[in-house]
Amino acid sequence: MKTFLRLWRAMPLWIHFLAARIIRPRFRAGVAALIFDEHERILLFKHTYRKFEWGIPGGGLEFNEQPTDAVVREFFEETGMQIEVQRLLMAESAKEDRYVSLIYLCKIVSGTFKASLEISEMKYFDVNDLPHMLFAEKNLIQWAAREIGR
Repeated sequence: MKTFLRLWRAMPLWIHFLAARIIRPRFRAGVAALIFDEHERILLFKHTYRKFEWGIPGGGLEFNEQPTDAVVREFFEETGMQIEVQRLLMAESAKEDRYVSLIYLCKIVSGTFKASLEISEMKYFDVNDLPHMLFAEKNLIQWAAREIGR
């Protein structure tokens, strides 16, 4: 093993990167926005393409994009509204998939909702009376409400 490590160290950096791309598991990364209103209700989107229609606003992180920029971009693309990131609440690796999620506490700063191909409606819900949705998202909302003191 010592010999292998010495050889490894002597190899050009591009070989290290190539080997890492081949050997290491690859992850996709996503971002999500949790937005609470003044009545401590959570904002959810009605997605046009999901089996469980209601869910947390979010989307994928693009190559070379900062996560905070991605959550602002995704929200704007889906609603026409601007949000502001307040803080990172959680970074989580999915148990069932190679997916890392970055969950941000955000607030709406401007704009009027415009339906898109992906989102037909947005609505605030009481965290104790959520619609039919993914259990993982329900659990996340209830955890966040406790974490930020809502």
